[in-house]
Parts: sequence; C-alpha cells; structure tokens
Amino acid sequence: MLPLSPIARPPAPGASSQDAAIPYQNPFFLFTEKLLALNLLKVKVMHKLLILYATQTGNALDVAERLSREAERRACPVGLLSLDQYDPSLLPQEQAVIFVVSTTGQGDTPDSMKVFWRYLLQRNLGRHWLKGVSYAVFGLGDSGYQKYNFVAKKLDKRLMDLGGTAIVERGLGDDQHPSGYEASLDPWMSSLWRMLNMIKPQFLPNGPDVMIQDAVLIDQPKVQITYHNSENLESRFSSTSDLTCLSIQIGSARSVHPGKALSDRSTPGCFLKMVNNLPLTRSNCGKDVRHFEFEFVSHALQYEIGDVLEILPGQDSAAVDAFIQRCNLDPDSFITVSRRETDDHNAHDSRIPVKLRTFVEFSMDVASASPRRYFFEVMSFFTTAEHEKERLKYFASPEGRDDLYQYNQKERRTVLEVLEDFPSVKMPFEWLVQLVPPLKPRAFSISSSQSAHPNQVHLTVNVVSWTTPYKRKKKGLCSSWLAALDPCDGILVPAWFHKGLLPAPSPSLPLILVGPGTGCAPFHGFVEERAVQSRTTATAPIMFFFGCWNEEGDFLYRDFWLSHSQNKGVLSEAKGGGFYVAFSRDQPQKVYVQHKMREHSQRIWNLLAEGAAVYIAGSSTKMPADVTSAFEEIISKENGVSREDAVRWIRALERCGKYHIEAWS
Repeated sequence: MLPLSPIARPPAPGASSQDAAIPYQNPFFLFTEKLLALNLLKVKVMHKLLILYATQTGNALDVAERLSREAERRACPVGLLSLDQYDPSLLPQEQAVIFVVSTTGQGDTPDSMKVFWRYLLQRNLGRHWLKGVSYAVFGLGDSGYQKYNFVAKKLDKRLMDLGGTAIVERGLGDDQHPSGYEASLDPWMSSLWRMLNMIKPQFLPNGPDVMIQDAVLIDQPKVQITYHNSENLESRFSSTSDLTCLSIQIGSARSVHPGKALSDRSTPGCFLKMVNNLPLTRSNCGKDVRHFEFEFVSHALQYEIGDVLEILPGQDSAAVDAFIQRCNLDPDSFITVSRRETDDHNAHDSRIPVKLRTFVEFSMDVASASPRRYFFEVMSFFTTAEHEKERLKYFASPEGRDDLYQYNQKERRTVLEVLEDFPSVKMPFEWLVQLVPPLKPRAFSISSSQSAHPNQVHLTVNVVSWTTPYKRKKKGLCSSWLAALDPCDGILVPAWFHKGLLPAPSPSLPLILVGPGTGCAPFHGFVEERAVQSRTTATAPIMFFFGCWNEEGDFLYRDFWLSHSQNKGVLSEAKGGGFYVAFSRDQPQKVYVQHKMREHSQRIWNLLAEGAAVYIAGSSTKMPADVTSAFEEIISKENGVSREDAVRWIRALERCGKYHIEAWS
C-alpha cells in the first residue's frame, strides 16, 4: 500500500523558501486518508460496548455507571449515554448494547426515554431491523407496584421483536428486596460478562474475570475542580436584588455540578414565600400532616389542577458546616466544576465561579441521602487505618453486599454520618463531588386551584419521620424543613412547576376520585376548581372516596369536604355525586376505601356508564392494586360480565385516558 504522506509542492513565484515546506495534500491521498480514518473510527465505535440508561430518580444511572466501571476493569472499551443523548437510528450499527431502565409511577417510561421509545414503536421498523445486534436489559422497579418493572419488560420484548439477540435474560431489580436492586444486579452482571465473552470475545480481550488493578482506575475522578481568585468575586452581585442574587447563586451552584439531573433543574423556575403553615392532624394521632400555602414572590406562574410542584429543600446549616470541616475544605473559596472527558474544553469557562459552601449547600446532599456502594469502594483507597480499609473493602465486595445494605440503606445513613464513622478517610473533593448524591428537588401534588387562589399555590404534606432498625430517629429532609418554616420569616423557597400524571378534567366530565390519606391532595384542587366552574356553568358530578385512620385524629380537610357535599355542592348526592369516608381504625375491623366503594357499587357503575373518568392518588404500596381490584369487581357485578371482561374494561378506560393513577412511596 502506498504511504499516505504529504507531498512537498514547489514554491510559487514570489514565495519564500519557508512556503515550500507547507505540505501539499494530493486530493486522492486526502480522500483515502479520510476514508481510512472513517473506517478506523467505525471499527472503534463498532467494538465499543454501549451502555444506555433511562433514569427518573438516579438509580438507573448508578447501575449504568457501575456497569461501565466493571467493563473498564475488564479492558472493555465502553460508551455511556442517557437515552435522550442517543440517536436511536444508529442502533442497528451497534454490536452490543446494554440498557438500564427504571419504571416510574404505574408502569410509566422515564422522561429521558420517551423519544427513544416512540422511535422504537414505529411500524416501518421491520423484524430484522436489529439483526446482528446483541443486547441486554436490566430494569429497576418496585414490586409493590402493580406494573412491576413494566418498562424493562416491554423494552426487552420490543428489541427481540425487531430482531435483536439477547446476550443474557433480562435482569429485574426490586427495591422491595432486603438487599435492594443489587441482590439481582450482582448475579446478572456475572452472567452478562460470561455470555458476552462467549458471543463477542473481542470486547473482553482478557476474558470475563481478568481485572485491571483498581489503583489504575481510581487514579483520576471524572470531575475536575478549578479554584479561582476570590478578589472581585465577592462584590459581583452586590448591586443586585436579594431575589436575583439568590437565583444566580442557586443556578450557578447547580449548573456547575457534573450531574445531568441538576443541570436540568439549575435556576429555579420561581420563588415562593410561605404565608400559612397549618396542621391538619391532632398532635397525638401518630402522624403530622400540614397544609402549606405559598404566594408567588415575583410574578404568578400558570398551573393547572393535577400539576406537580417541585421544591428544592434547604439543608441544615450545621450539617453543611460539619461536612466542610470534616473534609478539610475552605468554605470561602470560589470554584467551577467540569467533567474531565468533556469534548468542550471551554464549557466551564463560561460558568460563574461559586463559593464552595454555596455549591455544597445547593447541590450536594450531605445530610439526607445515603451514598452508593461505589462510595465505600473509593473510600477504601483514601483511608490510612487498616481496620477501616478492611471494613470498607468488605462492604464494597459481593460478599459484603447484604451487610452494607443493612448498615447503609436500611439505616439511611447520610454521607456525613458515613464519613464520621470512618475518620481516617481523607477523600479528595473531586471524588466527593462525583460521588455524593446530588441534592434533588422533592415533588408534591398541588392541592389548590389557581382559579380559587390566583396568586397562590397550596400543598398537603405528610411530615416524614421514622425510626431505623437500630432505633435511630430520622426525618424527611424537605417535609421537616417546610414544617419548621415560620411564615413571618419570609424565607424564599426555590420551586419548579411540572405536569403531573393527573390531567385536568373538563367541567362536563363526571369524576370518580379515590384518595386516602394525603392522596386527597390533588382532589382538594379538583373540588375547588369545579366549585368555581359551577358558579357560571353546569358541571358534572363528582364521587370522592377518602380514607384515614380515625375521624378525630386525621380526617384531613373535614370541613371542606363536608361543605361541598351538602346544599347541592359539587360533592353532593343531590348533584349526582357523593363524599364517602372510610375510618380504618375506628372499629375493630379495618375499613378501607375499597370497602366503601363496594357499598356504593351501583352508583359507581352508573357514573362509569355515563362516561366518568377515574382518578386514584396516594400510597404506592397496596392501595392502587386493591382499588383497581374493587373497580373490576364492581364492573363485573353490576354489568353482569366476567372478571376477565371487567379487566379488559379497565384497560380500555386506560387507553382512552379515563383511568389515572398517581402513587408515591
């Protein structure tokens, strides 16, 4: 083959002798060089194991990153992308792809997967579209939900229908397992590497079990931190308003964090000010549920009933300071953060340097979330105490998985608590930024109608607290922070509005609502909205089934529901609707919402036959499945059809957008 070297051209008239040294690229050679480079690039891409993930809360990203690390340890070239970063038309060109996908809500696809999934459902993709492509699917779900790991199951089937070949049987991680999703991830990964080595040995040149020394891989984190001269930075925002300054601080801190989830939620959509913090439960009833009312600080944003409000919680100042001190950091230094492997080397240059303490406060969850297993593995490289090193290595090993789960996840130990338990660990800040869970906004169903409260938004929040297996008292970060806010203090609350899973119904649509406990939150807004609509137009009836422990302790919004169920209100039987409440603990035998539904099966069926839509909201444990089962039983009984036909009836309601579930754990 001819050498593809540049050919020197003779100097042009009047040119210097230096010009003669400028290489002349023969067009044929130039074309050949480009073709060869493209072929080499194609070979490189085709022999790279591709890992694609779709996450909603971060678990699928954690699994995908772990798979990527395990591949690197086996000298396997690997690419890692979120599904919304990948062009699905390129899928037939891949040799091997691993999908890690979570299931959200009641069998819903994560937001980052929606475009990819729509592409895969195109009818013009034939049965041989993915011929020659090997794939594997690992799903993350919760068996407490009716559609457990539904997204992973339907993705696996679709890839197979399109001609793909499964490397290994799909793996299904279950949050309900005593060891969490890792209980199934570890054996699944072992099978994956073994089978991949059999069918695509070029990916694992040293075999499935030969590992590169961890010390080589631990050498550099994926994050780099640039420290800036603090002169003039302190006074940069001195002339701006407090609101603008806070917005810039939060946006800067969260935009420089390397986590993609944070960049999507960097600058707050708005700021709210709490004007009411009202208890809805009696102090001795065993739970603390609050009604929070917020006003828009700058300008009112439009929202609909059924929408969701996300709030960025404040972290305890003492915990933030303790973390900074424990890690021997300078809270007043100014930093920017970027990923080492980014293609755009100037990406972080345009970012505004942010004070280190501000960065920790608004982007690193140091006192609420539990670290992942990899955190313990990295810690083992930065400890000077031998007994701590042994314990950390054990926790990071497959043998120590269950003990780590008991110590860490079950106890909900925070990053700060873990670091305090291993005092000899001196982890570089770059690794902490990479591995500390990001501070995420918490989502709440909106419980108000903007038609009734033009400049406000209301929430119904259960203030979470619990005792761990080792009798340690723990509190939910956001709910306890909100509960402690005094409306007189005027604290600004960063927030975002989003569409929820409960679409706003038209005034003419009959409704059957089921919302025990704080599941009543969105329906408080539904009833407010319809009450406003009923003043100017004819509205369809609403049946609402509410449930709580007892009438005196936790009958949330008692006066509100009763007022609208009387005097021809929107919940009144006189208007064709009704309000029915189940007090589960006011009698020896438990009574739940599904029991009340069966008592009124004829009226439920009459509304369904008139075209009513069903809305269910509340705990994700057994309630949605039990309520759906009650609907199936009612349809079977009142319509005189088999249970199988009743199930199909419910599925038809789902398909036409008249059966909605919003559940949370």
